[in-house]
Amino acid sequence: MQCTIVPVTPYQQNCSIIRCQATGRAAIVDPGGDVERVLEAAKNMDAEVEKVILTHAHMDHCAASDVLRQRLDIPIEGPQKEDNFWLEKLPEWCRMSGFPHADAFVPDRWLEDGDTVTVGEQVLEVLHCPGHTPGHVVFYYRPQQVAWVGDVLFQGSIGRTDFPRGDHDQLLASIRGKLFTLGDDITFIPGHGPTSTFGHERRSNPFVADPNYG
Repeated sequence: MQCTIVPVTPYQQNCSIIRCQATGRAAIVDPGGDVERVLEAAKNMDAEVEKVILTHAHMDHCAASDVLRQRLDIPIEGPQKEDNFWLEKLPEWCRMSGFPHADAFVPDRWLEDGDTVTVGEQVLEVLHCPGHTPGHVVFYYRPQQVAWVGDVLFQGSIGRTDFPRGDHDQLLASIRGKLFTLGDDITFIPGHGPTSTFGHERRSNPFVADPNYG
């Protein structure tokens, strides 16, 4: 699997384009905006975009999804259905934040814990990791030990939980119980900022470090 990260919107959200090298088919992860830049990056990868996949429904992660769906005639998969209230009010959140307008939309497929998502011939595992939002999911590609974690975990930090239906304890449980248990060597691509590994965050992240680690 090949991956290109395209920071989009004033929030510098890490939109990823992941491409199956066997087939050339690709998925766009969390397209929050800047459609032309994202499509140009896909073209430079010689990627045939077949779907949009979403970790969660905050505007900086999903606002360009329906534009891409209509333009490319592709489906949107994710997040988990508990994020539907964010999607229903997407125009309102954009207006309140001074973000470019985006219409409300419904994904073609809601995702649940244990589901899989295909990208060409490759398979991503779906983990439901609520806390930042109630319907947040993570995509894990086991063959290369890489995970797209949205706004659950960052290098040296964790996702905010002061938004509607955020839950700090639930977020910590998702990180420690769903992500760290996958293994220390797994690289993760967060929704913002640089990549890291689960092991590094277990050692040093002030919010979720394991005092007994190592």
